[in-house]
Amino acid sequence: MNILRNINFKQIFILLFASQLMWSCKMGKDYQSPDVVTPADYRFGTDTLVSTASDTIAWWELISDPLLDTLIVTALENNQDVDIAMQRIVEAQKLYRMQKVQTRPGLEYAAGVNYGNYSGFVNPQGAALSYYGGAQLNWEIDLWGKNRRLSEAAMADYKGTLYGLRAVQLSVIAGVTEAYIRLLENHASLKVAEETLASRDSSIQIMVDRYEFGYIPEIDLNQAQIQQAIAAASVPTYKRLIALSENSLAVLLGENPRGFLVDFELDDQKKPPIIPAGIPSDLLLRRPDLQRAEHAIMSQNAKVGSAIAQRFPTISLTGFAGAATEFLSTTNSAAGAWNLGAGIVGPLFQWGKNKRRVEVEKARLEASIAEYERSVILAFQEVEDALASVQFYREELIARERHVRAARNAERLSKERYDRGVTSYLEYLEQQRQAFEAELNFINVKSRILVSYIQLYKALGGGWITREEKAEAEQQNN
Repeated sequence: MNILRNINFKQIFILLFASQLMWSCKMGKDYQSPDVVTPADYRFGTDTLVSTASDTIAWWELISDPLLDTLIVTALENNQDVDIAMQRIVEAQKLYRMQKVQTRPGLEYAAGVNYGNYSGFVNPQGAALSYYGGAQLNWEIDLWGKNRRLSEAAMADYKGTLYGLRAVQLSVIAGVTEAYIRLLENHASLKVAEETLASRDSSIQIMVDRYEFGYIPEIDLNQAQIQQAIAAASVPTYKRLIALSENSLAVLLGENPRGFLVDFELDDQKKPPIIPAGIPSDLLLRRPDLQRAEHAIMSQNAKVGSAIAQRFPTISLTGFAGAATEFLSTTNSAAGAWNLGAGIVGPLFQWGKNKRRVEVEKARLEASIAEYERSVILAFQEVEDALASVQFYREELIARERHVRAARNAERLSKERYDRGVTSYLEYLEQQRQAFEAELNFINVKSRILVSYIQLYKALGGGWITREEKAEAEQQNN
């Protein structure tokens, strides 16, 4: 209590009040969102209304496959890229909290003991024992806003990691869905190859018998054997592609390569409805990667202000309150001790280092703005590419379906003509080849349509994982 009585609280209050008056000063410009030129409409957009489909919870469910739902949930829980992004959030949050307290006073304890006849001057009474102990206050007055700008940068980095996690989750969802669709495509292609091989195996014996009885020339038999070999070679090809697709899918799930039991076929997958792309300018708010890029600009803008502030002097307050012995006293009784102090330190001649630091941070700011503008352009390209793919793949599918029907019928008619001796075996083989390729191309286009929808949802910013996460994200943004 004696110590507290000796402290002049009026002086402390005046000093703190004066420092707070200067607290509002911050170097550098406050953040302003960069001006980005956005198109009025998408080239291949089917609607200019804001899309509700792209905000659908669990948008991948539009494909209607329970196994795919399970795979995506597993990937979001176990994928290593998602885990890394989550740890980045924790890291950025801790860094922000560390930086935030830099603007606050620091309170430490201090104690010491000395024995001798010198403490800044020689004690004529000889050596004596002295000691002290108490609390020590250190406070750097953030007069020019250096630490507050760094806090702004840390907060922007933290929010950027939140959008980074959303971008990673979106990529994982799209990656799993695409890998699953490719797996179904390879299964469907393998089925066509095996059916074609079985058909040619059954007919090859007939060709052998006809050759042995002299009904057909050897070249007809050789051509039949060639087509059989082509079908036989395609079977291991698609088995290999299935294995590679399964391995890729397992890695996305955060697991070692393994096989998957697929219950649904590619034909069982429903094509999503037509997706209105929405207003192009809304893309800036809906894409997490663009939000992350903009927060990188916010962070760098704050670092410019901090660099400017480092060119100005730093004012610090110090204080001590505790107990100490008087050095000249021979008694061991301790008395209350306290002090308040202030100091100023500033750059005088740094060979242009501080100026160059500002120039470096400004160059980084301009680079981050350019990266954001590039990201915006690429985002519009991804949407346009996906919209064009959806539109033209749908048109191509109609033609491919007609192609398959015509090729199958031509194969049947050509076989009948050959059996009656109207045409050569070469014509029949050519119709077989065209029918086989037509079916494989038809399967590929069906797969490409689904993948294009996936890419479109991703390009439009995707959907939220759960309603709780969406509400939490909206609260953080507010």
